[in-house]
Amino acid sequence: MWQPVHLNISCSINSLLILTTMRVSTVVLPFLLPAAYAQLNTLAKAAVSTTQTSLRRPPRDEQNRTDSKDFGTATDNVEFPDTALVAALSNTSEFGQVTPGNTQKWDSIEPSPGVFSFTQGDVVTALAEKNSQLLRCHNLVWFQQLPAWVLNGTWTNATLTAALQKHVTTEVTHYKGQCYAWDVVNEALNDDGTFRNSVFFTTIGESYIKIAFDAAAAADPDVKLYYNDFSIETPGKKATGALNIVKSLKASGTKIDGVGFQAHFIVGSTPSKAVQVANLQSFTALGVEVAITELDIRMTLPSTAALLSQQSTDYQNTVAACLAVKSCVGITYSWVPSTFPGTGAACLFDENLVRKPAYFGVVAAFTGSSTNSTNAVASTNLSNATTQGVFSQTANGTNSSIANPSSPASRPNFTSSAVVKGPR
Repeated sequence: MWQPVHLNISCSINSLLILTTMRVSTVVLPFLLPAAYAQLNTLAKAAVSTTQTSLRRPPRDEQNRTDSKDFGTATDNVEFPDTALVAALSNTSEFGQVTPGNTQKWDSIEPSPGVFSFTQGDVVTALAEKNSQLLRCHNLVWFQQLPAWVLNGTWTNATLTAALQKHVTTEVTHYKGQCYAWDVVNEALNDDGTFRNSVFFTTIGESYIKIAFDAAAAADPDVKLYYNDFSIETPGKKATGALNIVKSLKASGTKIDGVGFQAHFIVGSTPSKAVQVANLQSFTALGVEVAITELDIRMTLPSTAALLSQQSTDYQNTVAACLAVKSCVGITYSWVPSTFPGTGAACLFDENLVRKPAYFGVVAAFTGSSTNSTNAVASTNLSNATTQGVFSQTANGTNSSIANPSSPASRPNFTSSAVVKGPR
């Protein structure tokens, strides 16, 4: 849907270490900290052996990464004045992966015909390179965020095909060797599984998808190529449409490595672990890997203790589903509150970088423990110098005062992602 922002998060080794190295005060949490509590990147790595997930790194493992999992998030250039957030983004013990939210899209990269500008797109790329973080690139062809010359142009099949090929080839070539995966085509389907009447479909037909994937593969043979969409997380017409895209591309000999499931869920109606596992496996059976690419689980505001507890369970089930599928390579958390007015509080952290109960739901998925099996409470207010913020939570989910003077009133694009199997 919209673009994710990637911040990679990895934590201290165990709860004893955390509690002895962080300030402790009296904020009541509606759950117990898991006994094996550690930062998410550490837990993601440890979960490999217990889930027997088949892990592998991309061909370009030039950055001395020996681990097979990473925890990450997306970001956007507009967030870079936020010094606390940039410090968090740069903390590689917390974050091993980043994704540019908007600056690699067509309107940013090629605002005028044949005039390419990578200045904005290179900002997040440079951050990832500086920190030796993985870079997941997003996206090449989408029906939104197109410049007017594309959206309103007078096209023929031949002229739009040429423009499409030039755009994909030029951008993928520029980022060759930097991205471990590309979302090549984003949201090509309607809810009923038919193709959207985008300028590409109405002019070229469904073959525009093959054209885009072929151009990307030719420009960078090593990068992972994904189809990405929302509302394909459960069996149905749209999921069938996505399956058919994979089948069609493979039948034609076109390279497609994976399918991204955006997973924009609602608290209390998130698909069960069993349903998600079965659906993911229907795709991996076709010989592609899968990834949960824009996970958020929104609730009606204001949040309550009950909603936050259910959200924690929903996150736990979704992460556990990916862990249970051999070729599920990752989970990316992302959220834009304005997308669904009146709802929010959809991610693992709030706008002040405070860990929510949902965070510990992910911990539980990685450790095989439970966050909601007891009414006992833990009294902790954790301040982590590496992220320059006080991690705290009251029993009803509201924030205590945050000792972080550089924290903005709102971080609408703050999201976080966990790659549970070596980069997609």
